[in-house]
Amino acid sequence: MTSGLRERKKHATRLALHEAALQLVAEHGLEAVSVDDVAARAGVSPRTFFNYFPTKDDAVLGLDPADTERLTAGLAARPAGESPLAALRAVQLEQAAAMAAEPEGLWPLRLRVVEAHPVLLARLHATFGRSERALVEAIATRTGTRVDVDGYPPLLAAVAGAAMRTALHRWLRSDFTASLPRLVDEAWDLLAAGLPAPRP
Repeated sequence: MTSGLRERKKHATRLALHEAALQLVAEHGLEAVSVDDVAARAGVSPRTFFNYFPTKDDAVLGLDPADTERLTAGLAARPAGESPLAALRAVQLEQAAAMAAEPEGLWPLRLRVVEAHPVLLARLHATFGRSERALVEAIATRTGTRVDVDGYPPLLAAVAGAAMRTALHRWLRSDFTASLPRLVDEAWDLLAAGLPAPRP
């Protein structure tokens, strides 16, 4: 099996487990669903489940530790002469395109499940916090600055997070019909322009 085919198969299995977990929790509630239930719905063994997700909650949310690694690696791979702002914008556009390409109906279902189970929202916030800290380190490495001294890395990471959250909120308000990459682009356009006041 080639590496490309292997990765596609792994992605398909992860997605099947995530969708199974979401559907089961939407149908029965978080506490009533077990890892065995999720594995059975996805057509894999519980052992296979744990190859992809450490907990049931992670499967429900579709959390993948590799997402943070891809984000920081993507930033490191951008051309050296590119500004940190432009590099991070490009990485977020790739991230938005991948998110928008997920199966139709997955995001609305995620939203309903998370809203019904606040413990999942807390888990998401903790994950986003870890991802932002990793991004701060990656920005510091790219810019030759120090996380413990310079304000630039945490500020840029926070700004990038705000840009993505703003785009996601607008995407939600459009019932996921708008283009998420375009919304991300618009957020970065405003930042690049210095956040000029809207015209009446």
